[in-house]
Amino acid sequence: MPKKRSGGGLSATQQAAKFLGVSVLAGAVAAGIALPAAGALGLAAKGSVQGFDEIPDNLKSPALSQRTTILDSEGGQIATVYSRDRTVVDLKDISPYMQKAIVAIEDSRFYQHGAIDLKGILRALNQNAQNGGVAQGASTLTQQLVKNYFVEEAGDDPTKVRQATQQTLGRKVRELKYAIQLEEKLGKKKILENYLNITFFGQQAYGIEAAAQRYFSKSAKELNLQESAMLAGIVQSPSRYDPVNDEAEATKRRNTVLQRMADVNDISQKDADQAKETKLGLKVSQPKNGCITAVKGASFFCKYVEKVFLSDPVFGKTKEDRAKIWNRGGLTIRTTLDPQAQDSVQASIKSHVNKSDSVATAATLVEPGTGKIVGMGQSKPYGYAKNETEYNYSVDRDMGGSNYGFPTGSTFKPFVAAAALEEGRPVTQQYSAPYKMSYPSPVQTCGSAPWTNQGNETLSNESTSEKGPYPLKEAMALSVNTYFVQMISDIGICPVVNLTNKLHVVQGNGDKLPEVPAITLGSKGISPLTMASAYATFASRGMYCTPIAIESITQQVDGKQKSLEVPKSTCSRAMSEKTADSINTLLSGVIDSGTGQQAGLTDRANAGKTGTTDERRNAWFVGYTPNLSGAVWVGSPKQDVKMVNIQIGGVYHAEVYGGQVPGPIWKDAMTGALAGKESPSFNLVTIPDVEKDKDKDKGRGDGNNGGNGNGNNGNGGGNGNTTFGNTISGLTTGGTDGGQTGGGTIPTPSFSIPEGFIQGQDGTGGRNG
Repeated sequence: MPKKRSGGGLSATQQAAKFLGVSVLAGAVAAGIALPAAGALGLAAKGSVQGFDEIPDNLKSPALSQRTTILDSEGGQIATVYSRDRTVVDLKDISPYMQKAIVAIEDSRFYQHGAIDLKGILRALNQNAQNGGVAQGASTLTQQLVKNYFVEEAGDDPTKVRQATQQTLGRKVRELKYAIQLEEKLGKKKILENYLNITFFGQQAYGIEAAAQRYFSKSAKELNLQESAMLAGIVQSPSRYDPVNDEAEATKRRNTVLQRMADVNDISQKDADQAKETKLGLKVSQPKNGCITAVKGASFFCKYVEKVFLSDPVFGKTKEDRAKIWNRGGLTIRTTLDPQAQDSVQASIKSHVNKSDSVATAATLVEPGTGKIVGMGQSKPYGYAKNETEYNYSVDRDMGGSNYGFPTGSTFKPFVAAAALEEGRPVTQQYSAPYKMSYPSPVQTCGSAPWTNQGNETLSNESTSEKGPYPLKEAMALSVNTYFVQMISDIGICPVVNLTNKLHVVQGNGDKLPEVPAITLGSKGISPLTMASAYATFASRGMYCTPIAIESITQQVDGKQKSLEVPKSTCSRAMSEKTADSINTLLSGVIDSGTGQQAGLTDRANAGKTGTTDERRNAWFVGYTPNLSGAVWVGSPKQDVKMVNIQIGGVYHAEVYGGQVPGPIWKDAMTGALAGKESPSFNLVTIPDVEKDKDKDKGRGDGNNGGNGNGNNGNGGGNGNTTFGNTISGLTTGGTDGGQTGGGTIPTPSFSIPEGFIQGQDGTGGRNG
């Protein structure tokens, strides 16, 4: 066994072996392109190695990962996101001091040698032999650039990073061959430019531009002598020479660079000495990465944009393809977010609901006819501290939202009315609408088996004074539960489901709505974005447009801007213009004289609907003008707060109604968003008043007496294929919003609903956080 020298150095045998290894490598380098003629090298990382001539000749400069900038619709910056904070700049936009400093300290003979510095190798060999170890390296800037290429290609995969940086002769030979190629292909200036753009400078800064901004809050072009020397010194060991955490060590290293610049005559000794006497002069800017840093409260919208990019096939066939583009960055994404609307949403939320409240609110604004999301916010900010959350209450689960969305209460009723009008029912349709009734049974579904009320379940209106008969206009204004249950029983569940499918109304977890009469009362969880988009269909006279968040994207590739295809809103007719106009007329009445009076806008045509769910766990207002639609939800994300005797935004509420808390939030958000915008009108229809006949039921399908006999027909009163108890999960027994004057009472349901039953959760309260 070879012996070490006294003092711990290598033995003579070990020194000879090391000398021989480096000499072979140096000889290989000297041979350059002639090396393949010598045959296989016979050395590699894991025991067997490719011959030099077998190494591929197609080294390609990787597309460097850069920051992505997300903009609002007017070009204002919302946030920057990046896998690696980098902004690629041309050499002419990098300070000459910086160019000289990095060459002086890392490869002072850069402009004299080729890809390999044989003199440097021999110098390092001699120095290392004297020290008995590896005291000095000999990699040129070109070799370092190749190594950085390998690291960049490895991305964030730790295994690939290790392979790219492993200290083996096989990797070194591969690095040498590619360095020779780069010298021939790029030339010195381009190699230096690429090196300064790819190198890691610590503090999450990749490339000289990001480094200049991080440490000095200026561009790379503005760096002075001492600043350039400090940054050049960091490269050798970003952690050791980190000026933020060890100013003394960074200063010492900077001065070494300054002296080296003087030694190679890049600067005078006098300039070097003067620069050594200066302080580092740091003006550190904190990394601002990710949607958590978004301005205007747009963090959740920013995350929604990211989710769209990572999920939409327009950006790549597979999830991996899309993620690669996103992580590579260099994107400039102009979104649909309107700064005026977003400011208004945030101001309204802040004035009505505190982030520390036991309940939260979420609001989303959508443009009818285009599907553009122009505002999105919530009272619980994006974050991980107390009273913060990473869940976006405005969207579905697969886009970063809550598990199930939130039960919508009576805001679902306009869909039932629209389906009935599409089926030919008159806009004056009247039903008996008693205060309390059993669910009619059987009720036709889209399948062969009807729904049946096997448990003889009942429902009631908000107040005992609410008893029919009612025509549609009055029933909508007062949000009469029994009226709309009779309506869906009359027309069947299938027309309603077919319409909501056209409106893309699904549950927050992505599931279709169940075919049960209870959907009439908003028993299932739906997201505010879904509701705002669906109501926008009424505003655009029956045309539904899928929501979009991205207007355009450009990507920087090889110093040039390339446009990417983006998802487009798809618009399709969901209902006739006549039906939409009728609903607009009906919902204008809700704001004029119904449950939504506190939400009404005074300076323009507007319409909307209130919603309050069982035990007042959720309250909604969804409304619109001809040119803007908005949905506001208030409630507990975990569905564990009953909004009775509660403080919200510092205001006491004995009972929360849709028109009372969400309504004013909607009103203020819409008022600010539409300030200075045009004020178009609806195409309203004439709905004659109907004299209520209390002696004769004019309805069809009355659950109590059968009306025209429809209450007992169907397919022989079949058993259906799902029991009432299994399909009525989350039933809202209230669902109305009367009592705007405080006179209503809350009836006791005739059957109990277990705690947490609304969302169908597993007892843990879900993941809504």
